[in-house]
Formats: sequence, structure tokens, C-alpha cells
Amino acid sequence: MEPFDRIRGARLIGVLTGAGISTASGIPDYRGPDGVWTRSPNAVNAFTLENFLADAEVRREFWRSYTGHAVWTAEPNAAHRALADLDGSGAAVRVLTQNVDGLHQKAGLAARKVLELHGSMHTTRCIRCPVRLPTTEVLARGEEDPHCPGCGGILKPDVVLFGQALDGETLSRARNVAAASEVFLAIGSSLQVEPAASLCTIAAECGATLVIVNHQPTPYDEYAAFVLRDDIETVVPQLCAAVRGRE
Repeated sequence: MEPFDRIRGARLIGVLTGAGISTASGIPDYRGPDGVWTRSPNAVNAFTLENFLADAEVRREFWRSYTGHAVWTAEPNAAHRALADLDGSGAAVRVLTQNVDGLHQKAGLAARKVLELHGSMHTTRCIRCPVRLPTTEVLARGEEDPHCPGCGGILKPDVVLFGQALDGETLSRARNVAAASEVFLAIGSSLQVEPAASLCTIAAECGATLVIVNHQPTPYDEYAAFVLRDDIETVVPQLCAAVRGRE
């Protein structure tokens, strides 16, 4: 498999992951043919910071979407596990994820090696005071529009909503990872959301071999050394094996 020869033996591996890496774990993506936004375009209103803060009904809709969400029972799939195993084999793997599901950590990657660009579903914080709680604990209260038990402020899951800036320190660290990578894998992302998608440009311009794995075309395909449309659960383990010299 000739394209894989270009990544064989690399030691510094940056990985940008999007929703497509988790669909095999039962978590729906957003922009795919059966994605959340594709099926319910108006659902995006509940994921806009301004609407979330201003409208109690939007918050109720948001929290309803979290109740019984697939993320609470999802398990890592072969792609998550392959990246964790690659790191365990001696390569330095750093995952920059747009996902909020925590599956990279659950697969065995140390939390310090995963930069959650868009936050995490697993924690919730008060917008008024420093209170921070496990989201499952908030959900267990069974309230439609939960508020802070300390100050009464609005509770918001630690996910980045539309109209909300990414954490500056996390983004800066992600850019440094992209710039230092020998190989940069963009897996399961539409690469339509900035500034996360532009990490591909940084990596390519700094000399990394950029590999894009996604079922649909992306705006960054032209920057890639090669693009793979294959099944993510199949091709990511193959890529990781190639890096380790086993493919």
C-alpha cells in the first residue's frame, strides 16, 4: 500500500478527530447523511450560546438532548483503540479532538495527550460562579433547566457552543502540536469548523505528511498527501500499523 510508506516509522503523530471517528461507537455525527444537523437543521438553535443563555426553553431542549444520549454508554471502537495502542508502542501521539465524548481517554490515551478543542460533555459548570459538576450528577437531578446548587446561576455543559470562543490556551497548544508533527492525521472531520480545521494547514505548511480520512470531501483535501474515503474503523488501525512498520 504505497501511500502508507510515507508515514512508516514516524515518531511525532498529531491527530485531529471529528465526529466521524465515533459513529461506530453509536454516537451520531453532525453533518453526515444521517447527521444531527442534517436530520434536524433547527436543532442548531439549542447549540448557540446566545440562545442557550437567553431562553429557558432552548436550555430545556438542550438538556433533553443529553438525557439518554448515546455518549453515556458508548465504548471506544477500533479506531480509538488503535491510536491509543500506537502511543503505547513508543510513538508520541497527541490527539486534538473536536469531539466531546471522552472516548479517546476511555480507550487508554492519557488525558494530558488529548486536547478537547470543543470541550467535554462529561462536566458542567456554572456560568456565574466556579462550581463544576459531573454532568451525570446534574442529569440525575431530573430538572428540565438545572441551575447551580450554590448560587442559582445557569448551568452549562463544558461544550463549546456556536458563538463561543475556543479556550485560547488549548488552541495554542493544539497549534504547537500541529506544527511539530511529522505525520498529521485528520480523521472523521468535515473540516468545516474553524479554527480547528486550520490545524491541517499548519501541519502541512510545517512539513507534516497530512492524511485525511473522511467519507465526504473536505475543504482541506488539496493540502493532503493522500485522502482516504475508507471505513474509519478499518483504515485507522491500518494507518497506525503502517507507522509502526507492521503494514
